[in-house]
Amino acid sequence: MEMKYFDLIKPGTTHDFVKYRRIAVVVSLIVNALVLVGVIVWPGLNYGVDFAGGTELQVHFKKPVEPGEIRDLVGHQGFGEPTVQRYGNEAENQFLVRVERIALLTPDKAQQIKASVSQALPGLQSFRFDPEVGDKLDFFFKQAVDENTLRSAVEKQGTPVKEIRQLVAREGAEQEYTVITQGTADKIGAALREKYGQDQVDVVRTDYVGPQVGKQLRVDGILAVVYAIGMILIYVGFRFDFRFSPGVVIALVHDAIITLGFFLVSRHEFNLTSVTVILTVVGYSVNDTIVIYDRIRENARTHKGRPLRDIVNLSINQMLGRTILTSGATALSLLGLLLYGVGTIWDFAAAMLVGIISGTYSTWYIASPMTIWLEEHADQRKAIEEARPKPKKPEQPRTAAAR
Repeated sequence: MEMKYFDLIKPGTTHDFVKYRRIAVVVSLIVNALVLVGVIVWPGLNYGVDFAGGTELQVHFKKPVEPGEIRDLVGHQGFGEPTVQRYGNEAENQFLVRVERIALLTPDKAQQIKASVSQALPGLQSFRFDPEVGDKLDFFFKQAVDENTLRSAVEKQGTPVKEIRQLVAREGAEQEYTVITQGTADKIGAALREKYGQDQVDVVRTDYVGPQVGKQLRVDGILAVVYAIGMILIYVGFRFDFRFSPGVVIALVHDAIITLGFFLVSRHEFNLTSVTVILTVVGYSVNDTIVIYDRIRENARTHKGRPLRDIVNLSINQMLGRTILTSGATALSLLGLLLYGVGTIWDFAAAMLVGIISGTYSTWYIASPMTIWLEEHADQRKAIEEARPKPKKPEQPRTAAAR
């Protein structure tokens, strides 16, 4: 019994991919340049709390609410210009509210509270406040103090106290008290409940990231992408030939920038999950490119003497069906996430879909044709070197015997 196989692309297909390489490179350069200008100059990425620092709340409303109303209300609480973004489907009435402040307390306000506590409780030894941590004050006393007196001294300065925690200390050691005051999330939540009703607003989660931590996470995210591309460069160099490596790296940088462009245009939050998407796209794209390169290497051995341009075209056409099926199957799995996913999951799936399309395109029109261009450039340089007249050797002086 003879088995029949389904051929998505008929054997012998001879589509000329290399023919359009110049147009593809020009279009890619323009798009990549626009994305980079948008990221660096204007309008910039919509950084999430992971990178920008600040406080982010996920708020659920029992009834429909307009984002503009939330933005105005939070802005009037003294938080500057907040960012309000719908989270999930519109029917779910969930929003992400982000402000650039972590603590309501300022260093000056904290010093005023310290003076008030010192006056009420003379046994105060030391005091600690870090605006990067949040609305938390640490007091150290010689001996145990009355928590109600401590609460009154703090609230005397107009700062509501949520909780006072006494840390267990060894006998004879300083007594430490941690005072948790009303924070950014508490003030925003209270303002929303006051306007929309106590039982109409639910703060699902609250995230805090300090500005310095956010900056460090941003740098680490960039380094993660750079290190990944660098390791892939080395791998391709040893696995195939270092003349293939530049094409792979250029294609990967192209795919990373295009995926970045999705977050730039859509204005969706760019956070640590977004970095994960870019790394995933880079890994997916290089896998597709390596399959083509492996076929190029095999065909170069089989068809010795043929121009590299023809071998690249032949290899891409031979693997065309495999590339389409692999990309299509991955896209179908992402389609389910796009239809039923919300929030970060939807962003991940949408960015991945853009990355897969970009990765398939770059494999056909960027990586392999770039290898041809580098090979042709090397051949031209070699021909110029060979055509260049060689300097004559200086004549040796005649000896006396020769005369």
